[in-house]
Amino acid sequence: MSAEPLWVLADPRAGTAAQALGIAERLDASHRVISLAWGPLARLPWPFGTLRGLTPEARAALSPPWPRLVISAGRRSAPVAAWLQARGVRVVHCMRSPLAGRFALNILGRHDNPPAAPNILPILGAAHRISPARLAAARAEWAALEALPQPRIGLLLGGPIRGEGLAPGLAATLGAQVAGFGGSVLATASRRTGDAATRALAAALAPVPHRLYAWGDAGPNPLLGFMAWADLLVVSGDSVSMLSEALVTPAPLFIAPLGGEGRRHLALHESLYAAGQARPLSAAPAPFARPTLDEVGRIAAEIAARGLLAG
Repeated sequence: MSAEPLWVLADPRAGTAAQALGIAERLDASHRVISLAWGPLARLPWPFGTLRGLTPEARAALSPPWPRLVISAGRRSAPVAAWLQARGVRVVHCMRSPLAGRFALNILGRHDNPPAAPNILPILGAAHRISPARLAAARAEWAALEALPQPRIGLLLGGPIRGEGLAPGLAATLGAQVAGFGGSVLATASRRTGDAATRALAAALAPVPHRLYAWGDAGPNPLLGFMAWADLLVVSGDSVSMLSEALVTPAPLFIAPLGGEGRRHLALHESLYAAGQARPLSAAPAPFARPTLDEVGRIAAEIAARGLLAG
């Protein structure tokens, strides 16, 4: 019998891996992380379970004894999960795949318009690694943020999904707009924001009390602290993961469009608006009530209810 009842197939893309890892971390079972690495054949749409998309080194990590359950995410990992399923392993898979219909449970965002099926669990947004417990711990760790004037406006800024960073003018406009909402700003800029846009954001926030954490800054990342202490959250519309994570907080959530978001991102925005979980930035800063939403906790409960980890 495997020493680990649960394996996580971790895609090299951090956002994709976080979906599988976040679910595993909420289950009452030890787990092993299998780091996947893709060879050139991973691009092919394999219609059956296979390891041919993996590098030889990654294939070597997959050997018996097999776990009871594997959690995977992303199109490329689905053939690997199906290969394990053929060896008696149950599979929970996140995101769309032609192979997902055969898995024990497929987690799909409502913005992907999932069909009704016994093995499909629709959720708002995507799975992630932020839990209520982690937010509570971050609130204690970053208690010094309480001293900033209220309302504290959290600004989580991304950037173009493809391209050379966010336009500095847009970053400055967003910064100035958010700076006018309240007492202080808690802002983060990601790798996709880019250096020029981050400098423009810093200049726009300079007139008000604020904290800005830029990509590559030294010291611990205060993102969770910012989320835990924000009285209102503004999240750029390019990031499925940041929008999904923000749902765990009780703060009113506003989506800032960057322009150029694709059809699936816009569908995500609309699904959050329809559920009363978010509003467009044009409606800010008027507060509104929304319940916290722990979709990953719901996934973990569903896995337990279906007995997918049972021996």
